[in-house]
Amino acid sequence: MATNRFDSPDKVASGSHADSRPLDAKASARSPHAVPPTIPDVQPGPPPPAGSDQQRRRKVSWKRRLRRWMWRIATAASILLGLGFLSFAALILYYGQGLPETAELKNYRPPQVTRILARDGTPLAELFTVRRTVVPISTVPKSMKFAALAAEDASFYSHEGLNYFGILRALLVNLWSGRTRQGGSTITQQVVKNVLLTNERTFARKIRELILARRIEQELTKDEILELYLNHIYFGHGRYGIEEAARYYFGKSVRDVQLAEAATLAGLVKGPSVYSPRVDLAKAEERQRYVLRQMGDKGFAPLADVEAAARQKITLAPLPENNAELAPEVVAEVERKLVAVAGPQADQGGYTVTTTIDPKLQSAARAAVRNNLDAYAARRGLVAPLKRGKGDPAPFKGTPTPGGGRVYNGVVTKADDGRGTLTVSVGTAEGTVKLDKAKRYNPRNLPPSQFAEVGKVVRVTFADDDPRSGRLELALGPQAALVALDVRTAEVLAVVGGYDAVRGALDRTRSAHRQPASTFKPIVYSYGIHTRVFTAASILETEPAALGGRYRPANYDESDGQSPRRLREALATSVNVAAVWTLDKLGPAKVAAWAQSLGIASKLGADLSLALGAYEVTPFEMVAAYNTFAAGGTYREPVLIRSITDPDGKPLPLPDATPPRRVMEEAEGYIMTSLLRSVVETGTAKRARSMTIPVAGKTGTSNAAKDTWFVGYSPAIACAVWTGYDDASPLGAGETGGTTSLPAFIAFMQEAHKTIPRTDFAAPQVGLVRVPIDPQTGQLAPLGVGGIEEVFLAGTEPTGPAELPSSNEPAPSLWPF
Repeated sequence: MATNRFDSPDKVASGSHADSRPLDAKASARSPHAVPPTIPDVQPGPPPPAGSDQQRRRKVSWKRRLRRWMWRIATAASILLGLGFLSFAALILYYGQGLPETAELKNYRPPQVTRILARDGTPLAELFTVRRTVVPISTVPKSMKFAALAAEDASFYSHEGLNYFGILRALLVNLWSGRTRQGGSTITQQVVKNVLLTNERTFARKIRELILARRIEQELTKDEILELYLNHIYFGHGRYGIEEAARYYFGKSVRDVQLAEAATLAGLVKGPSVYSPRVDLAKAEERQRYVLRQMGDKGFAPLADVEAAARQKITLAPLPENNAELAPEVVAEVERKLVAVAGPQADQGGYTVTTTIDPKLQSAARAAVRNNLDAYAARRGLVAPLKRGKGDPAPFKGTPTPGGGRVYNGVVTKADDGRGTLTVSVGTAEGTVKLDKAKRYNPRNLPPSQFAEVGKVVRVTFADDDPRSGRLELALGPQAALVALDVRTAEVLAVVGGYDAVRGALDRTRSAHRQPASTFKPIVYSYGIHTRVFTAASILETEPAALGGRYRPANYDESDGQSPRRLREALATSVNVAAVWTLDKLGPAKVAAWAQSLGIASKLGADLSLALGAYEVTPFEMVAAYNTFAAGGTYREPVLIRSITDPDGKPLPLPDATPPRRVMEEAEGYIMTSLLRSVVETGTAKRARSMTIPVAGKTGTSNAAKDTWFVGYSPAIACAVWTGYDDASPLGAGETGGTTSLPAFIAFMQEAHKTIPRTDFAAPQVGLVRVPIDPQTGQLAPLGVGGIEEVFLAGTEPTGPAELPSSNEPAPSLWPF
């Protein structure tokens, strides 16, 4: 009989669940000492009919047991799940402590490249600790963004920072292999790993990575995360970020890359050392095609575009030349100004500094300096093959000492053609010279055995200034410096600090303090003109006796020694006694102060040797002083930097430069130009008459020809050239400013003026008068006798006529001025 759900509990129990055995049988079953009941020998009968009470009881019992086990399993699972959640929460709490603030990524400033540019945008140099250039995601083309997604994380815009399937797959692979082989990282996780954490492969770091990935997704937009990723990842060959990668591999900004190029760049990330097209082009192409297929499969690019890109060959840009910096001399000055403008942030880079350098003039200046030094080496026998000779200097004896940048006379003892080296003995020390670094003196690439004979004495320096290094460098020839300014603005157009264009080398335009010799004389005479004590026609003493024995300089052989001399002639032929006598009349202390007003910042002594340039200055100081003459008496501090922009492209205010100041009247500046023109027309710089442009300037040669100079200018450009040995060794007999430095000036100025319209020096409209004078006395030429024309400041012209000459010689013609 079926059980009704409305039956009483007693009926339900008696029908299905109650034990129908007698109570004493129950008790005996529960007692451990009870005798088990005898089971009667019952023959099995036929199964109960379907629907019987016994069958129904079995079904109910099975269901109850199933429900009981399901309950137990559910309870255990719930407990385990709860424990798992608690453990996970504890894990997150534990590893989540002390993590970086992801909100700071909005203002994250990674190290970048600072670029130094010429005035027309030509790259001059780069400064960086990490070669990276950050670009906003808005400038990255879609093809580049989708290529990166196809290569690394196709579902980036749909997931929340974690690829759970990828994580599980990586976990299984790592467990199976027994070590970390896969990461299963999304782009968000890679940003965390590269920007906020380290690259160590540990469980703790991975947990932190997962925590931070979720936080980043809550703090930043997807585009902001992708921007961080593309700007930070490594692309090989020292390039970080997509912009530097595009420049290095394809010679263009990332904004200009095409689909095929984008796929190549995106494929690099997996293994830059493996998939770089500069390392293995075949593997790079294989990886590129994979990225393109992914883009097509994911719908990131039209299939027609993908197929067209896959057919294109990878065409790389030429490798940048590491030593091809056009003007490494500007780097130190730019770094100094950048720190002054940007402060400590300057070290992070990302700035763009536009200089005043003209790249064409910079190249011309470098060529002029090198060609001039090569010409000196050729005429002095400093170019291989080097032969032993009686004129060789005495070799150094003793023990070389570190420091001081000293140059030694060493003796060649061995030549090794296999290694390309010379062995040179320097007193008690010995070292080797690598000829591949001596191309300046070995233009024909002669092997060491032919480069120099054993026993030849050669000038050498120790590398790193340390005799223990055993590495020597040749120092056979002198060095030189050239700096050129725009006359109107004093902007630096070109600067060459030595023969080699090497960053970090000594920049002799700023750092080499050398005696200016006779190039200082115009400063002395300009003060005489300024104070109206002297004129261009003043008669100066040229005999040492005129100095009263206080100082007895000798007149250089460029003077014919005739006495007396007009100021114009004395300057043109560089008469030493005349300059010293003039200084004595003006007062050395006053002239020293005058020199400072013209831009000479170096310390000057107030004695008579000042007139002959005995106190050391720099080429930059000299060209600034002469530029004052060229600019009509206005001093302007030389300017190298035009603008600085920060990593966001915003211009920064430049440090306040010294404002222009009028030192001389315009007419006074013109008088000095007129006097310096005579140096070229009739004096020590007559070689410059070959030029097709008007120039004015002055030669300078110090004692024993240790320093040779030419400082001069045209109406457009002022230029100073210095030549000499760094250790102040003599340049040799016959070497003067006119032979050793002037040729570099001529070569540079001729090249620089090819695109500048020819103009003459313009005389001011007021303040000048021209009168004929007697060349012997400097007074007015007698009426009817004639004379030469001279230019004077108004009010300083002679008023009395000269006495008539006693001879019947014809008077000279007028000066063609």
